[in-house]
Amino acid sequence: MSNYDSYPHPNNPSAPRRLTRTEGDKMVAGVCSGVAHHLGMDPTIVRLLMVAATVFTGGCAALVYLAGWWLMPRG
Repeated sequence: MSNYDSYPHPNNPSAPRRLTRTEGDKMVAGVCSGVAHHLGMDPTIVRLLMVAATVFTGGCAALVYLAGWWLMPRG
Protein backbone atom coordinates (compact mmCIF):
# COMPACT_ATOMS: atom_id res chain seq x y z
CA MET A 1 0.00 0.00 0.00
CA SER A 2 1.56 3.29 -1.07
CA ASN A 3 1.17 6.75 0.43
CA TYR A 4 -0.96 7.78 -2.52
CA ASP A 5 -3.77 5.22 -2.15
CA SER A 6 -6.11 7.83 -0.67
CA TYR A 7 -5.69 10.05 -3.72
CA PRO A 8 -8.03 9.87 -6.70
CA HIS A 9 -7.15 7.71 -9.63
CA PRO A 10 -5.83 9.75 -12.59
CA ASN A 11 -8.75 8.52 -14.69
CA ASN A 12 -11.21 9.91 -12.13
CA PRO A 13 -10.04 13.44 -11.26
CA SER A 14 -13.43 14.41 -9.82
CA ALA A 15 -13.04 12.06 -6.85
CA PRO A 16 -12.37 14.05 -3.67
CA ARG A 17 -8.88 13.95 -2.18
CA ARG A 18 -8.60 13.40 1.56
CA LEU A 19 -6.13 15.23 3.75
CA THR A 20 -4.50 12.45 5.77
CA ARG A 21 -1.37 11.99 7.86
CA THR A 22 1.16 9.77 6.12
CA GLU A 23 2.67 6.83 7.94
CA GLY A 24 5.58 6.04 5.63
CA ASP A 25 7.16 9.47 5.33
CA LYS A 26 6.74 10.92 8.79
CA MET A 27 9.16 12.54 11.20
CA VAL A 28 6.84 13.04 14.20
CA ALA A 29 3.19 12.45 13.38
CA GLY A 30 3.02 12.72 9.59
CA VAL A 31 1.08 15.99 9.54
CA CYS A 32 3.57 17.97 7.44
CA SER A 33 4.14 15.13 4.99
CA GLY A 34 0.38 14.61 4.67
CA VAL A 35 -0.12 18.30 3.90
CA ALA A 36 2.79 18.19 1.46
CA HIS A 37 1.40 15.20 -0.43
CA HIS A 38 -2.05 16.82 -0.50
CA LEU A 39 -0.59 20.00 -2.01
CA GLY A 40 1.88 18.18 -4.29
CA MET A 41 4.94 19.63 -2.54
CA ASP A 42 8.13 18.26 -1.07
CA PRO A 43 7.61 17.36 2.63
CA THR A 44 10.92 19.00 3.57
CA ILE A 45 9.66 22.38 2.35
CA VAL A 46 6.48 22.08 4.42
CA ARG A 47 8.49 21.03 7.48
CA LEU A 48 10.80 24.04 7.12
CA LEU A 49 7.82 26.35 6.68
CA MET A 50 6.25 24.89 9.83
CA VAL A 51 9.43 25.46 11.84
CA ALA A 52 9.66 29.05 10.57
CA ALA A 53 5.98 29.64 11.32
CA THR A 54 6.43 28.26 14.84
CA VAL A 55 9.37 30.59 15.49
CA PHE A 56 7.72 33.69 14.03
CA THR A 57 4.29 33.15 15.64
CA GLY A 58 5.61 32.50 19.11
CA GLY A 59 4.54 28.87 19.07
CA CYS A 60 1.01 29.27 17.69
CA ALA A 61 1.90 27.18 14.63
CA ALA A 62 2.81 24.33 16.99
CA LEU A 63 -0.80 24.41 18.21
CA VAL A 64 -1.95 24.12 14.60
CA TYR A 65 0.35 21.11 14.19
CA LEU A 66 -1.11 19.49 17.32
CA ALA A 67 -4.62 20.13 16.02
CA GLY A 68 -3.69 18.47 12.73
CA TRP A 69 -2.26 15.51 14.64
CA TRP A 70 -5.51 15.15 16.51
CA LEU A 71 -7.95 15.86 13.65
CA MET A 72 -6.31 14.35 10.55
CA PRO A 73 -6.93 10.64 10.01
CA ARG A 74 -4.05 8.28 9.32
CA GLY A 75 -3.55 7.54 5.67
